[in-house]
Amino acid sequence: QLQLVESGGGSVQAGGSLRLSCVASDTINDVCMGWFRQPPGKEREGVASIIADGRANYADSVKGRFTISEDNAKITVFLAMDSLKPEDTAMYYCAAGSPAACYSGSWSSAYWDHYWGQGTQVTVSS
Repeated sequence: QLQLVESGGGSVQAGGSLRLSCVASDTINDVCMGWFRQPPGKEREGVASIIADGRANYADSVKGRFTISEDNAKITVFLAMDSLKPEDTAMYYCAAGSPAACYSGSWSSAYWDHYWGQGTQVTVSS
């Protein structure tokens, strides 16, 4: 059973930066790793995903501002968030999904129904 633990959330002003981390209990070579977020009162949405060969996908709302990466040990996934906006305020979740999710760029729950972290809160003030 893969376990995921997020950290790095916090409160920042608009224009600021944060770096989220997701530590896995096992290597993540054969899965698509992703970050999702759920703003207050809204549905959860995909933010970024990455797989071992470096292929990455981003939601249009974060392209050019967020960067997803993995460490060489394939244990930790990072989400570097720059130029943060108030609309980025949300609970951010790390997830492990089917490799097909990364190759297709899909955020469908059909690909992401197995492993989720508990989340880390990001609050951006104007």
